[in-house]
Amino acid sequence: MENIYKELGISDKVYRFCKEILNRLKPRFDEIDQNAEYNQLKVLKAMQDNKVSEACLLGTTGYGYNDLGRETLEAVYASLFHAEDALVRPQITCGTHALALALMSNLRPGDELLSPVGKPYDTLEEVIGIRPSKGSLAEYGISYRQVDLCPDGGFDFEKIKNAINEKTRLVTIQRSKGYQTRPTLSVGRIGELITFIKEIKPDVICMVDNCYGEFVERQEPTDVGADMVVGSLIKNPGGGLAPIGGYIAGKKSCVENAAYRLTSPGLGKEVGASLGILRDFYHGLFLAPTVTAGALKGAVFAANIYEKLGFKVVPDSNESRHDIIQAVEFGTAEGVIAFCKGIQAAAPVDSFVTPEPWDMPGYDSPVVMAAGAFVSGSSIELSADAPIKPPYAVYFQGGLTFEHARFGIMKTLQSIVDAGLVQLD
Repeated sequence: MENIYKELGISDKVYRFCKEILNRLKPRFDEIDQNAEYNQLKVLKAMQDNKVSEACLLGTTGYGYNDLGRETLEAVYASLFHAEDALVRPQITCGTHALALALMSNLRPGDELLSPVGKPYDTLEEVIGIRPSKGSLAEYGISYRQVDLCPDGGFDFEKIKNAINEKTRLVTIQRSKGYQTRPTLSVGRIGELITFIKEIKPDVICMVDNCYGEFVERQEPTDVGADMVVGSLIKNPGGGLAPIGGYIAGKKSCVENAAYRLTSPGLGKEVGASLGILRDFYHGLFLAPTVTAGALKGAVFAANIYEKLGFKVVPDSNESRHDIIQAVEFGTAEGVIAFCKGIQAAAPVDSFVTPEPWDMPGYDSPVVMAAGAFVSGSSIELSADAPIKPPYAVYFQGGLTFEHARFGIMKTLQSIVDAGLVQLD
């Protein structure tokens, strides 16, 4: 085994350092595997209960009327999330699009959007209008209010209570950390927050950005009161096979509003050809719990390695996990870039290229991204990215198998050692 790693550029020191850590992680991995088994059976039951057939794997063209596979897939998602309805479409291009769609379809001029968990992910800043952009919510007369988390990552309940007013129509709760080093929110904590908000204003819509969180726990946010959950199919629920797409699941009225905004008033969910993509959507969803488990193990492995080297990691090596993202704070741009070079060098596709920071659309600073994926931009596949700004933290996620995630992390350590940024005894 050591020889094949050596052929792939892993030194004896790096191999032994990582193997020693890996040997201690079996109890954590056993727990992850048990959750994966539970979620695998949950997906299977949803598919069986909704009578997925071979005909569902076929696609439609044109208007897409009476698309059995599309309608059944949406019923499967609704069952999985214990929701009244779901919208699952290849016409939703990414996670940001899914979130924008959910917000723009359920807010009206004069309404106010509240984030009680601090700043949303960077690409949503232009959607909301925090950073001016054409077509933002702000341009349509929708205001925004934000309550930051407490320094310990807890909810500032008093300020949240004071922020809710007669204009508050929708509350957005981002489960994952985004480009921040705050804790990811567990489903349990999300439930506590929703209960608190609903006691103050029962008719407010609570939406959860569920990106990177699906199948990490046995429950989803809709099990604890969320009116909508929103995510991307090129993250956890696509299982690495979905080539595009997003979903919105929740209350029927919320999903219908999103469908009318996605297509057209009067048409809604009735149109939208699935082309030849449904087989990948079903197959990817079936594999998603196992793929997510592999990525989660990779995150735990990374946390243990970099914490032992003295870097700040979020979550730390012993914390419970509520998404697949692992943040490592290097404090320098050099550390971030060296880490991303290691991820790229471990990729099955484009392993020979070098990631460089660039001014990506939707971000307020240069961003470096490393991913050699079968699906472009798929962050359930081995990937890492980071804004080049303080505190110079890199965000690692994915790996279609734990074996690949493990190798990717070892390759990051090798890259950092080779750059002279750390030394192994």
